[in-house]
Amino acid sequence: MASLKGTRTEKNLLTAFAGESQARNRYTYFASAAKKEGYIQISEIFTETANQEKEHAKRLFKFLEGGEVEIIAAFPAGVIGTTLENLKEAAAGEEYEWTQMYPDFAAVAKEEGFGAIATVFEMIAIAEKQHDKRYVGLAANIEAGKVFKKETSVKWRCRNCGYVHEGEEAIEMCPACAHPQAHFEVLAENW
Repeated sequence: MASLKGTRTEKNLLTAFAGESQARNRYTYFASAAKKEGYIQISEIFTETANQEKEHAKRLFKFLEGGEVEIIAAFPAGVIGTTLENLKEAAAGEEYEWTQMYPDFAAVAKEEGFGAIATVFEMIAIAEKQHDKRYVGLAANIEAGKVFKKETSVKWRCRNCGYVHEGEEAIEMCPACAHPQAHFEVLAENW
C-alpha cells in the first residue's frame, strides 16, 4: 500500500479514530447514567457499544503511519443527560457516521487509491447503522413506557441470576435473587 502521509485519507483516519475514541467514552458515561436510572439492560448495551467503538478505533489506528497529523474537526461536546436524551444523542451521532462521514471517507480513500481502507470505512458504517437502529428502538421503548411492560405476554429474564418470568410486565423484584425490576430484560434466545 502506498504511503498515507499527507493524504486526505490519513486525516480522515485520524478524524474517525478521534470520533470513535470519544464515542467510546461518551457511551461509558451514558452507561453509568442508565444504570443509575434503573435501566440495567440499556446500561449494558451502552457498554457493549463502547467496546465496539474501541475496536473500530483500533482498526483505524492501525492504518496510521505515525508522526504528527493536524486535523480540524468538530466533535459533540454534549452533557450527560437522561437515558432517553443520551440514547437520542447517541443515535444522532451514529446516523451521521453511517449516512455521511464513513461514506464520504470511503469515497476519498477510493479516489486516493486506498481500496482496503475504503472497505473498512464501509464495513464500520454497517456496524454504526446497527448501533443507530438499536439506540432509536431503545429510546422508543422508554418514550412508550415499554422497557419493562409489553402489550403481549413475553418471557422476562433476570440479568443477575437467570430467573425467567412470563407475563406482560417484568416483576418488581426477582423471587430468586431479590434484585429489582431494573435487572429484567425480554428473554432473547439467539443460539
